[in-house]
Amino acid sequence: TDQPPSRKRSPLRPCSSRTMMSIAARAFRPAAGFAGRRTFAAVAASPQKFSIYRYDPDQMAKPFMQEYTIDLKACGPMILDALIKIKDEVDPTLTFRRSCREGICGSCAMNINGKNGLACLLYIEPEVQAIEIQPLPHSYVVKDLVPDLTNFYNQYKSIEPWLKRKDTKAKGDTEYFQSKEDRAKLDGMYECILCACCMTSCPSYWWNPEYYLGPAVLLQAYRWIADSRDQFTEERLAWVNDTMKLYRCHGIMNCTACCPKGLDPAKAIVHLKAEVAASYTDAWKHSMTEQIANNKGRESGMMYM
Repeated sequence: TDQPPSRKRSPLRPCSSRTMMSIAARAFRPAAGFAGRRTFAAVAASPQKFSIYRYDPDQMAKPFMQEYTIDLKACGPMILDALIKIKDEVDPTLTFRRSCREGICGSCAMNINGKNGLACLLYIEPEVQAIEIQPLPHSYVVKDLVPDLTNFYNQYKSIEPWLKRKDTKAKGDTEYFQSKEDRAKLDGMYECILCACCMTSCPSYWWNPEYYLGPAVLLQAYRWIADSRDQFTEERLAWVNDTMKLYRCHGIMNCTACCPKGLDPAKAIVHLKAEVAASYTDAWKHSMTEQIANNKGRESGMMYM
């Protein structure tokens, strides 16, 4: 996406004591448009309610929403901080995934107030109603906020997300080099952290999770197809050229709207479809048959061998 032009900062210059007093006076003067608006500190002074999805498979009971009340003055600013506080001080049975706390690992992906995101990157926005937290939608739940991502990871494995070469590197050779222009083609794809926010927000994936690869996996598939160092481009294109694997994408754009890293899986899928259309030959049928014969389980992420 286009980035706004950077603003040049004016050089610093010393201020007189009178100027500093004037600035301070204006800072404490209430603005006209903000007279009736509550500040964050005022809202945060009151407790905040959280409504959290609970499910324990050992109890064999139906899932339910449990409400907790947290004093925001004694809690960090992020949704993950609230979850950790609840687990540490209120209810130790609450279960969720988390690791890096910096939006890198993707472990704490969940549905917060109806939108998928990372709990460690989303601020607590105080409100009268309870903040609703649920596991990633349309996924099997292991416990509470922990979804079963086995199918997702198997589908990711099925695209063979590693560099594939037809020649062998000579002894003593180091890297496979590529130009700066070819390297730039991978921007916006290699940053994917596989959090599954986009996958579980896609209606097409809800309907056909066992066949449609989904936005994150297709993004990663195109990442290797676009890599100039990879020598299996045609085989990769032939394998993904399928009514269910690729063409279940209808451009709904939920994936791009909810990506916590600001990536555009929908755009990558468009490029992937264009690459298939531009490169297709009848020889792909033989290549596809050969790919399936090599690993029949690869056809479905649920049965990957």
